[in-house]
Amino acid sequence: MMKNTTISRRTFMKGAAATAVVVSAGGLLSACASQEAAPADAARDEPAQEEPEQAQEEPAQEAADEATPADGILVAYFSGTGNTQGIAEAIAVELDADTFVITPVDPYSRDDLGYNNPDSRTSQERNDPNRSVELEQVTPDNFDSYGTVFLGYPIWWGNASWAIDNFVSGNDFTGKTVIPFCTSGSSPIGSSAQDLAAMAGTGEWREGRRFGAGSVDDASAWLGELGY
Repeated sequence: MMKNTTISRRTFMKGAAATAVVVSAGGLLSACASQEAAPADAARDEPAQEEPEQAQEEPAQEAADEATPADGILVAYFSGTGNTQGIAEAIAVELDADTFVITPVDPYSRDDLGYNNPDSRTSQERNDPNRSVELEQVTPDNFDSYGTVFLGYPIWWGNASWAIDNFVSGNDFTGKTVIPFCTSGSSPIGSSAQDLAAMAGTGEWREGRRFGAGSVDDASAWLGELGY
C-alpha cells in the first residue's frame, strides 16, 4: 500500500511521464519506502528508548545509598577479670550503643591469668611469637552499620591483651572511627592503641584512655570530653 501511494503522488506532481521513467521511479521509490519503514517501526518501540534512562537512574541511586555514612555505635571488648566489662557496659548505657564481647574459643580462667606464674597460660603465650587466640566470632553482626567502634581491652605486660588481635586484624575498619580504652592495675595505655591501629591498617583511630579498677564513673566524663 505504501509503494502504490507514493507512486501516485509522484505521478501527480511530475505529470505524465514516459513509461520507462515511471517504472524506474517506481523502483527507486520502493527502495526508499523500504528504507524509511525501519526507523518508523523503531520509533514506535518506546521501551527500547526508555531502558537507557533506567540504566542511568539505578546506578545513581545505588551510589547515593553507598555514600550514606554508617552512624551506629558499637562497644567491642574483651575482659579477663571483669574490669574492662564494667567500663564497656557503662559506655554502652551512656551512648545507648550495642555491645560485642570478644570471646576466645578457649576462655581464660583465673589461673590462666597468673601473671606472676611463669607456667600460666598468659605467661607462655607472652613468650610465643606465633601466638594466636581463636575467637568464637571475629566480625560482629551488621558490622557495616557501625560508624564508631569503642574497643576495650586489659593491659597485659604493658601491651594490649592479645586476645583481641584476631578481632583487630580480621575486620575492615574503613570509614569507621575507632576509640580504644583499656584497664590496668597501674600500667598506662602506652603505645597499645597505636600498635592496634597499625595492626588493623584501616579506620580512623583516636587517642585511647586508661581506666583503673572501679573507675566506672569516669567513663561518662571521658565521653563528654570526646564530644559524645
